[in-house]
Amino acid sequence: MNDSALTASRLKRIRQAIDSSLNTEFLEITDESHLHAGHSGARTGMGHFHVKIIAQQFFGQSLIKRHRLVYAAVGDLMETDIHALGIDAFAPGEPVD
Repeated sequence: MNDSALTASRLKRIRQAIDSSLNTEFLEITDESHLHAGHSGARTGMGHFHVKIIAQQFFGQSLIKRHRLVYAAVGDLMETDIHALGIDAFAPGEPVD
């Protein structure tokens, strides 16, 4: 599998995992792996990703709880596909930077 096919496959799995666990109103996933070339985690072949997500489950939740919900959603992908995951998590109606 070439790099672009691998990235597309990973992005699809990440999207499916998050969408199936959280009631997302918006989900943007960015592959930032190219920014980490040479980083020790990049040598594993797993990727560096960033998600921006708006979900109902984030209402009234702390930042840590929001991140835990996202990490729970991606679950095993943190062992197989994701080396690092940046998260911007918002409840509907909150200002999005």
